[in-house]
Amino acid sequence: MVSRKNKWIPFLFLLPSLLFLGIFIYIPLIQNFYNSLFEFSVFSQTKEFVGLKAFKNLFQDQIVTTAFINNIKYAVISVLFQVFFALVLAAILEDKLFRRAAPVLRIIYFVPVMISISVIALLFGFIYNPQIGILNSFLELIGLENLAKPWLGNSTTSIYAVIAMSQWQSIGFITMLFIVAIQKIPKELYEAANIDGAGKIRKFFSITVPQVKETMFVNLLITVTGSMLVFNEPYILTNGGPGFSSMTLAVHMYQEGFVKDNMGYASAIATLIFILTAVFAVIQIKVSGTGKEE
Repeated sequence: MVSRKNKWIPFLFLLPSLLFLGIFIYIPLIQNFYNSLFEFSVFSQTKEFVGLKAFKNLFQDQIVTTAFINNIKYAVISVLFQVFFALVLAAILEDKLFRRAAPVLRIIYFVPVMISISVIALLFGFIYNPQIGILNSFLELIGLENLAKPWLGNSTTSIYAVIAMSQWQSIGFITMLFIVAIQKIPKELYEAANIDGAGKIRKFFSITVPQVKETMFVNLLITVTGSMLVFNEPYILTNGGPGFSSMTLAVHMYQEGFVKDNMGYASAIATLIFILTAVFAVIQIKVSGTGKEE
């Protein structure tokens, strides 16, 4: 029988992590919401209490609407490429046909993850350049010069050009996570499927996909929440332009807080980002049913 004294030992082990979360996450969240109730700048000596005025302005701010739609576009496209396409890519790399070349291919796909985002943005700036860019030159080479355009300077294509850069950099990381999960699948399942005469596609959907369910949930969570928080790519490539066509919530928050010096409104945008991220995370947890015994 466990004594009362020993019952508190597990909580003592949890205490350091709880303190860490409280100091660096939960207290700042509460402080951020508190700041959103005031109008002030970085160097303000006093704060003017305005209540929920900043949150009311969020629903009237057209830039917030555009930024939210762009974040949703980020999430949808990232799920398609960074999760589903990455799973297919991982399955191909783990196939016997590519076993010898797999180590080299893994390195090739993972290298972009290790490159600084600033370097990648500079690289894609050259690729998207309307005069000397590789992309437009390639389109002209294959006879599709009518599709050539200033990708980052066009309000229709700018957000998709930014998203494309993000997919190029991030897909290798998700692929590696799937590869690790696939390697843990018991070989007996594939051997039994071979005996039954199942093809590669049938084995992929009947064995690989169900067996990597937990990893898929983690990757979906990482990808969707990351899409709500995305900042580096649009800020470095376009700074949210042209106009506000490639604006995201994080870039808008930065501009309001550190460019326009409107810290109260920036805090409200930060609170909105947190709420959206938390809602999407909860929805994914509920829908996936991860961690439940079957």
